[in-house]
Amino acid sequence: MKEILDLYLAFLRIGFVNFGGGYAMLPLLEKDLVTKRGWTTMDKLTDYYAIGQCTPGVIALNVSTFIGYSRKGIPGAITATLGFLTGPIMIILAIAAFLTNFAEIPAVQHAFAGIRVCVCVLILNAILKLRKKSVPDRVSFIVYLAVFLLTAFSALLPFAIPAAGLVIGAGIFGIFFGKSDDEMKKGGAA
Repeated sequence: MKEILDLYLAFLRIGFVNFGGGYAMLPLLEKDLVTKRGWTTMDKLTDYYAIGQCTPGVIALNVSTFIGYSRKGIPGAITATLGFLTGPIMIILAIAAFLTNFAEIPAVQHAFAGIRVCVCVLILNAILKLRKKSVPDRVSFIVYLAVFLLTAFSALLPFAIPAAGLVIGAGIFGIFFGKSDDEMKKGGAA
């Protein structure tokens, strides 16, 4: 029961400070759940992000659900999800109740401009960490570069490529042309 309460409180705190969405949350999750608590590893956290990106819903919420499930099964998944949702719901209710009265005040507008800049930096930091961990070899770099170029220049293409198509295509490419960590270790030991 103590670990269920710990899951709720950990994700309650993370939910309260989760500005900028799932990718901005990565450094916080790494520090709290990987380094401090040892509830997961950075490799597993990266996998949770990849799966969370491909499943319906908000990445941050999906990741909290996966971590809760890995700790305590279905009760852990529900607890971590509820813990994560509690903070944002309270913040949204407070904003809805009070912000409409203050939205036009220059100080409030400047505060939100500052928050947007901070969120951009947090997301960039998460992207750099994910790239470092997820692009360890030449095959991965080819997939990374292809997806990056298709995304960056999608407006120039005569057709739209949905994000799901890119994810599925990258997965298929990885299945047929990538080497697993086990294969690379065996090759290096031989």
